[in-house]
Amino acid sequence: MSNTFCVTLNSCRENGDRATVAFVVATAALGSGKDTMVFLSTDGVWAGVPSEAAKVVEGGPFKPLSELMANFMAAGGRVVACAPCCKKREIEPEHLLAGIEVAGGAVLVEWLSNGSPCVSY
Repeated sequence: MSNTFCVTLNSCRENGDRATVAFVVATAALGSGKDTMVFLSTDGVWAGVPSEAAKVVEGGPFKPLSELMANFMAAGGRVVACAPCCKKREIEPEHLLAGIEVAGGAVLVEWLSNGSPCVSY
């Protein structure tokens, strides 16, 4: 059984509910002792921009996205934003929340090739 877990997120502006649930599940994986990565792609890279994440507030029982992300990262979760997806949207690394890595899909492939389960939102 793998000790890792992956959540891919391809929605933020288009669907804040998906972004919210992605970080709820990722945090649950961390709480279960899994080394957890969230990979942001396509519209999901907007979740890494603090001003955009702050707009996602789905309401009870969910915390705001910015709080969920901060808690996930503070607990040791890894967040990677797709480099080409950021470039397409003119999101520079300095626009992202501190601690978010910018990398290509090879990072995701490497993570998954070690047997990590993955869910997508």
